[in-house]
Amino acid sequence: MFAADVYQLSKLMSEGEAGALASLHACREIVDAVIAAHHGRIFGSAGDSIVAEVASAVSAVLCAIG
Repeated sequence: MFAADVYQLSKLMSEGEAGALASLHACREIVDAVIAAHHGRIFGSAGDSIVAEVASAVSAVLCAIG
């Protein structure tokens, strides 16, 4: 399993919601591609969090370092 969320998103949102959402969207595109490259499957996301299933602990680590 691979789980992640955005560090201090609430603070970023308070500093500029449009910019924070644009950055979040750009990051999600990258993270989704990395998860797919490691044959992962996203099965949960809410706000800035992602939970994905990957084949092994090694795949999860490789996703994390990306």
